[in-house]
Amino acid sequence: INPDIFGSMIQAVVTPEHRGGMGMHYTSVPNIMKVIEPLFLTELYEEFEAAKGNTKKLMSLLHRLWKIKIFDPACGSGNFLIIAYRELRRLEIQIFKELRTKSVDYFGFSQIQLSNFYGIELDDFAHEVAILSLWLAEHQMNQLFLNEFGSVKPALPLTTTGNIVQGNACRLDWEVVCPKEKGDEIYVLGNPPYLGSRRQEEAHKADLAIVFKQDYKSLDYISAWFYKGANFIRGINSKCAFVSTNSICQGEQVSLLWQKIMKNKIEIGFAHKNFKWKNNAKANAGVIVVIVGIQNEANNPKYIFNESVVTKVSNINPYILEGNTIFIHSRQTPLSDFPEMNFGNMPADGGKFFFNADEKEKFIHLYSNSEKYFRKVYGAEEFINGKDRWCLWLEKISLEEINKIQGIKKLIKEIKEIRLESSRPKLAEVPHLFAQITQDTAHDFIIVPSASSENRDYIPLGYLSKENISTNLCLIISKPPFYLLGVLTSKMHMAWVKAIAGRLKTDYRYSKDIAYNTFPFPNISDSQKKELEKHVYRILEEREKHSEKTLAQLYDPDKMPDGLRQAHHQNDLAIERIYRSKPFSSDEERLEYLFKLYEGMVENERTS
Repeated sequence: INPDIFGSMIQAVVTPEHRGGMGMHYTSVPNIMKVIEPLFLTELYEEFEAAKGNTKKLMSLLHRLWKIKIFDPACGSGNFLIIAYRELRRLEIQIFKELRTKSVDYFGFSQIQLSNFYGIELDDFAHEVAILSLWLAEHQMNQLFLNEFGSVKPALPLTTTGNIVQGNACRLDWEVVCPKEKGDEIYVLGNPPYLGSRRQEEAHKADLAIVFKQDYKSLDYISAWFYKGANFIRGINSKCAFVSTNSICQGEQVSLLWQKIMKNKIEIGFAHKNFKWKNNAKANAGVIVVIVGIQNEANNPKYIFNESVVTKVSNINPYILEGNTIFIHSRQTPLSDFPEMNFGNMPADGGKFFFNADEKEKFIHLYSNSEKYFRKVYGAEEFINGKDRWCLWLEKISLEEINKIQGIKKLIKEIKEIRLESSRPKLAEVPHLFAQITQDTAHDFIIVPSASSENRDYIPLGYLSKENISTNLCLIISKPPFYLLGVLTSKMHMAWVKAIAGRLKTDYRYSKDIAYNTFPFPNISDSQKKELEKHVYRILEEREKHSEKTLAQLYDPDKMPDGLRQAHHQNDLAIERIYRSKPFSSDEERLEYLFKLYEGMVENERTS
């Protein structure tokens, strides 16, 4: 049986809503191997290679295989259990063949039992399929054994099955499902349902409440499996690894989840960095995932997998980076000597305040007195892709004056009705204003798109005059020091954003509380500020030379003009000289330095 076949069938017949809510997306064989190889299989094969020619060591390895327990607490149709069973049987056959070359009795039949494979599955149909899948996998491996050795244990009657339980893994006691006995070697693995906090229903929130008791409302649903997995393996000969959305290793999730997991001698043993999750079924989930393996603390090498590159390290922190374990906590105010950052202005208008260029001209043609109320407006899309968009900005304008223009009066009436029907009806009292105004329109401002492509070396930031308006799809710093633009558009800050900020799939999702307010930057002299300002001017001048191009085009790493690239490079060097005299050679080096500086600044803040 190929798990892709059963998995595809189940994923095809289940409705998308049912499938998404229950996490019923099966895992392909290559992705399963990314879990089981570093979790236990590679080590077993290394032991096999070292044991070749030594009968005693080969027999010891066989006895080890026969006792291993595999537990998938979100097993679906059993894909992980099937592949783990198959791979253990294949290794067992190789050991038997090696023993046969030494004329050693190889015990006749396989001693790897289905009863050593455990699972929990919420859906009753998938739970039954998992049991059937293991029977079929056993039959398939018995046929392989028969072809190799000429005899096999009779499959009928079916006396043993996998220990697959139908139920809610968040509420069941895992030790009841998979008992932990003295001397057991247990591997917990799988691909549990993800569900970010905003997509969770009341039942999911109730599950998290049972698991965590408190501080769970911002956690992804999969966090429950990592937390219960850590508690299950703690202090015994056991390891755990799950496929997960990359969000659990980014942003505020890290401090919320991993502090709970790692506080009692649990560490990350291996991890696969971001890769696109896919299988062979028609309805793919389309998410970016990581694989994180956890274990009891041990003085052994750890491994970070990044596509085809494997890096051996001494410690992996919860951001899936080499280095000390550290938690960057969300902050309401900047750690460094920076001005406050805010979201842009939130309209909550049903789109009524906004106009493209043609709509604006038509409106002005009908209501000539309205032109003075129009402002150029920017969200992330407009700013990065150079799209013309306008809004009516009526702050500090009296209603008496506004009502003289029938077109605006009509729009305001429509906005009032929209807000009365919304979850915030009180906003209907000021229908002529944006729902939330954060921008000081008396001053120029730095604008930071809240989302930006991961392909860019730099998030395209800008410095806009006070006549422009930003929506809440960007972040803004009103009346900023000019040099700050150079800091925020540097490689140092980008390394921090890549590691610390959240992601929208793989795109950068900038956050003021977790990316800006936490960024460690030393206090600098006036002369250093003036030097950075020169670099900012040069960057803006280089952009202006190519004003016919959008920022998306200018910051395409394959098409970035040489002059702009060089201007950024010189700015990067100037920023790095503020941190230390020697330039950094990689983002890993930058982050190692930044993490240490962050720890020092937080400690100074705490003791001052």
